[in-house]
Amino acid sequence: MAQHVAQPTATAPVIPAKLPLKDIAPWAAFFGILMLVLLYFVGAEQGATAVVSGENVHEWVHDARHLLGFPCH
Repeated sequence: MAQHVAQPTATAPVIPAKLPLKDIAPWAAFFGILMLVLLYFVGAEQGATAVVSGENVHEWVHDARHLLGFPCH
């Protein structure tokens, strides 16, 4: 029985396209600010620092607050 051996072929290396930092920076800033706002609402939106009066926001993010380790009661 004859055995067939695969011969390696020469291929050009794959070079990833460069993405300029100035194209990424606005999106990174936007998502960074968005994450800080979400972190505020989950972690600190209650009591003396409340932006929104009442308990509505606190109740909406209550489970996320416990999941992330923020005490709330």
